[in-house]
Amino acid sequence: MVRTKQFILIFCSFIAFYCCEAQSESKTHINQKSNTMDLSKILNETVRQAVEALQANDKEAFYSHFTADAKFSDDGNEKDFKAFFDNAFNHKEKFLSLDKIENGGKNLEGDFFAGQWGTFKVFFNFTLNSDDKIERVDIGQVSKR
Repeated sequence: MVRTKQFILIFCSFIAFYCCEAQSESKTHINQKSNTMDLSKILNETVRQAVEALQANDKEAFYSHFTADAKFSDDGNEKDFKAFFDNAFNHKEKFLSLDKIENGGKNLEGDFFAGQWGTFKVFFNFTLNSDDKIERVDIGQVSKR
């Protein structure tokens, strides 16, 4: 009888811990089985589609959402947009989670797999023109903001 009570107590503690942990987790994570992430919380259609293309490693679809002369900065340093993202696509870089989505879906923050550089928390801030094309993207490590 004592073992049964101990088992029930341990089992109930485990269930309570699991439920609390699951409820406190509000990040959007990659589903490990399908290797996809729910991006529906990104309300800006252009940004959502660009991020979907990045997640799918679809370079052509990604670039279709940007102006021909898109500007880019990484940690505050102006860089060549196309060269940077060509390299990112070569390394299959992508978001692993989205922790914050702000500014109507144009500012994103989350864990990012950066190929040869590892995984770390980043921000992506998108600026769109009047034709809903992305004309600028600023990215960087969250800790450097």
